Amino acid sequence: MYTKEMLEKWDLEYVWHPFTQMQQYQETETLMIAKGEGSYLYDVEGNKYLDAVSSIWLNAHGHARPEINQAIKKQLDLVAHSTLLGQANVPSTVLAKKLVDITPAGLNKVFYSDDGSTATEAALKLAFQYWQQKSSEYQNKTKFISLKEGYHGDTIGSLSVGGVDSFQAIFRPLLFQGYQAEVPYCYRCPWGLTREGCDLACTQQVEKIMQANHQEIAALIMEPEVIAAGGMIAVPRGYLAKIRQLCTEYHILLILDEVAVGFGRTGKMFACQHENVTPDLLCLSKAITGGYLPLAATLATSDIYQVFLGSENKKFIHGHSYTGNQLGCAAALANLEIFERENLLKKMQSKIDYLSQLLQEFWQLDHVGDIRQRGFMVGIELVADRETKKPFSPEYRVGQRVIMAARKRGLLLRPIVDVIEIVPMLSISETELEFACENTLASIATVLRDI
Repeated sequence: MYTKEMLEKWDLEYVWHPFTQMQQYQETETLMIAKGEGSYLYDVEGNKYLDAVSSIWLNAHGHARPEINQAIKKQLDLVAHSTLLGQANVPSTVLAKKLVDITPAGLNKVFYSDDGSTATEAALKLAFQYWQQKSSEYQNKTKFISLKEGYHGDTIGSLSVGGVDSFQAIFRPLLFQGYQAEVPYCYRCPWGLTREGCDLACTQQVEKIMQANHQEIAALIMEPEVIAAGGMIAVPRGYLAKIRQLCTEYHILLILDEVAVGFGRTGKMFACQHENVTPDLLCLSKAITGGYLPLAATLATSDIYQVFLGSENKKFIHGHSYTGNQLGCAAALANLEIFERENLLKKMQSKIDYLSQLLQEFWQLDHVGDIRQRGFMVGIELVADRETKKPFSPEYRVGQRVIMAARKRGLLLRPIVDVIEIVPMLSISETELEFACENTLASIATVLRDI
């Protein structure tokens, strides 16, 4: 039996944690998770924590959900994995059909990979190779448009089309160049406009880029509805539909990254459905398995797929060892069955409304600058001065201090700098939502009093 002290010692000695300053990590008390049940995680001492970020936007129906557990065990008794290179398997075939059925019409082909980064990496390479093979007149289309503050993963390709400087800066010499447009960040509008009278000026900038450079642009990539890791930035309604129109007009593919926002997070199964937009390529991961196993999918239209048929050198030159893994696909099928059987999206609506009511309480805090909510994706932006929107100095580490204060209250949160995110599981109860909001509010208030 491993003791708590032994595990903590080995963790500090051997494990390099992602997105973590390890020197600071060594100075904080280790949270060693031992099990999960429903909306809660438990540490090795039995302490209980409400998982208010769904283990970083992954879990949909709660930890240790019996239906998903059983689906994985049942598949494990048959086969854990066989390659998808030149052969098929049952779960990946059935899941592909299900995904085509529930995604926007026109997305007819499913390419599997392992996680969000690889889903977007595949989409970028598909877009590039598509234009190279479509016709000689399109072979200059080798660049991409992305949004500042966008985030699409950490592989070199997906990082190249990101826009968060803290993720990119050190690796910039490795990245390929493209075009970046201002993010539609209404709270901090680059043009100093208000949403009521802006006429979506942010799309006009995108159009100017397309007008001048469309002959060398292969695709535009963005997250619909919420720019998640960029700060839970709510995309204004009408923006996505206009971008779809512009991409069609200028013969540019539209890649939608729904890794974070897909599978019910925004109140619809897929975020692009809020504006009835169909992309040319759709990237999915995270909650595709209910948050149980790594799996990703990149969906493409038949038009794209057809360009890859014919001679050997036209095939898509891309793949992963665990592509179409049976255990992951079995978990994904069980995940989708829960959505269907429980009519989950409809049930969520009253809880989304209730969450909106609970969030109004945060305005009592002077340093809450903005509250952004789309479904079950929430960002609470903390500022030094509400009137001027001046951010806190980084030395205060406000966001980090808030989540540590929340942990002491039995609540797991995650900051994006000084934006506190709340991304609950779709299965969360109203009582648990109350607990999450009350203790987030109290944690913020405690930290702000100390500063």
